[in-house]
Amino acid sequence: MGILGYIILGLVVGAIAKAIMPGRAGEGWGSNLVIGVIGAIVGGWIGNFVFNVGLGSFWNLRTWILSIVGAIVVLAIWGAIKGRK
Repeated sequence: MGILGYIILGLVVGAIAKAIMPGRAGEGWGSNLVIGVIGAIVGGWIGNFVFNVGLGSFWNLRTWILSIVGAIVVLAIWGAIKGRK
């Protein structure tokens, strides 16, 4: 998957994670994009570490599920860090 695929995946996954975990973390589309891309990377790492599977192609369901789970984890961590201030 190329960089454009990661950007599109990150934007969509960031928006989905924001809809699942509403709050003040990730307020704009730019932060949703960053959270989504980082979440995709974290989700791929979690999938590789726990299930011995990584991210596949853009249209693979496993890619989307791992990316959404990773984005939720990143969003939860970001909310916890931002909430401490």
